[in-house]
Amino acid sequence: MEAEAEIEVLERDIRTLQSQLKEKVQQLRALKNHFRKNCINKLNNNEIARYSRQIILSEIGVNGQLKLKNASVLVVGAGGLGCPSSLYMAGAGIGRIGILDYDEVELTNLHRQLLHTESTVGQTKVDSAKYYLAKLNSQIELITHHTQITGDNALAIIEQYDVIVDATDNVATRYLLNDSCVMLKKPLVSGSALQFEGQLTVYNYKNSPCYRCLFPTPPSPEAVTNCGDSGVLGAITGVIGALQALETIKIILGNEGVLAGRLLLFNGQQSTFRNLKLRSKKNDCIVCSENPSLTKLIDYEQFCSMKATDKDSHLNLLSKSERITVEEYKQLVDNGKQHLLIDVRGSNQFDICQLPASVNIPINDIMKNRRIDDLLDKASTVETTQLPVFVICRRGNDSQLAVQHLTPIFKEHGLDPPKDIIGGLHAWTHNIDKCFPIY
Repeated sequence: MEAEAEIEVLERDIRTLQSQLKEKVQQLRALKNHFRKNCINKLNNNEIARYSRQIILSEIGVNGQLKLKNASVLVVGAGGLGCPSSLYMAGAGIGRIGILDYDEVELTNLHRQLLHTESTVGQTKVDSAKYYLAKLNSQIELITHHTQITGDNALAIIEQYDVIVDATDNVATRYLLNDSCVMLKKPLVSGSALQFEGQLTVYNYKNSPCYRCLFPTPPSPEAVTNCGDSGVLGAITGVIGALQALETIKIILGNEGVLAGRLLLFNGQQSTFRNLKLRSKKNDCIVCSENPSLTKLIDYEQFCSMKATDKDSHLNLLSKSERITVEEYKQLVDNGKQHLLIDVRGSNQFDICQLPASVNIPINDIMKNRRIDDLLDKASTVETTQLPVFVICRRGNDSQLAVQHLTPIFKEHGLDPPKDIIGGLHAWTHNIDKCFPIY
């Protein structure tokens, strides 16, 4: 009983100390904000020491550092690009940095999103990023927006900042940010990274073209991929994210050489950079021309026919009769029904994990009609009957494309078309076997 009472006292003391610590942290933050707001026209000793290595650059100096101190930047996306870009902007002393993201930290983020750690898995990305950046630089103001940016909130959020950094990974949000920045006259620093390659440009800066000038209409959903589908090397996002911070700093300083009207291409395999000149601003652009026809934000998910998130994007290319669920497939297996399972992932992904007896024919081979004869032979080897054919992939998108491509070929040979397994291996893990690897 005495031990239990002692434990209760200690726990009460800890709660009291935690409450006091939280109160002191809030007081300290309020004092720093007050100090910051009342010292906007000069640098304190801490700032002079902290930023001395860049202040001594003739392109920056004291006036440049004050510009950074009084500037505000919104980073949309606290992932592979948002982490390095916000890290270097915080290090450079940009006075107010907003971080916007709807997502929580996952284990799969950690190889490239280096503001997040094992201890913050499950936390919101904005809180994880803020915690890291606050430890780096307590002199700046960090604002979090734990939300998905939409046509309903974009203008209200973006108008609070001087420069917008697009660190997202989906087409719908790119159009939304572009249109919002044009309407509010904000420069947009746009980056992307995929596999071993990255791209970077600045839109809507000093009469440079906007995103719609170059891409008036969105691509078809099946032509779009992201790092969740195709993979990315973490160092690639680090390179592009750091360059986004660089362009943002140059914009704030008013320095020459901002990457507006130009596209930077980075090839990580060859460690090469290419700089391409973009077409000029379109005189008839529907959003940035002198007489725009688009003056209000629209439904960008509907416009792009895809979700404005970086999560699994599920295509719907097939009818219900052309697909089966993982539960239905599991029942088929349990009943011992002979069939042919085609896994259309790349061989490197197939090596990670696969369902029993699956045959690996990558989607690229199928779309180029390679190994089709072998597939047709396998499907029609049981006397006079045909083996039912099912197609699976990681998330259920490539398998639909494969079924769509194979259906007329199978019909031409008098065979029943293959069926897609809805949701792919992710659905198998979630609904059938929790121990099956997910990536």
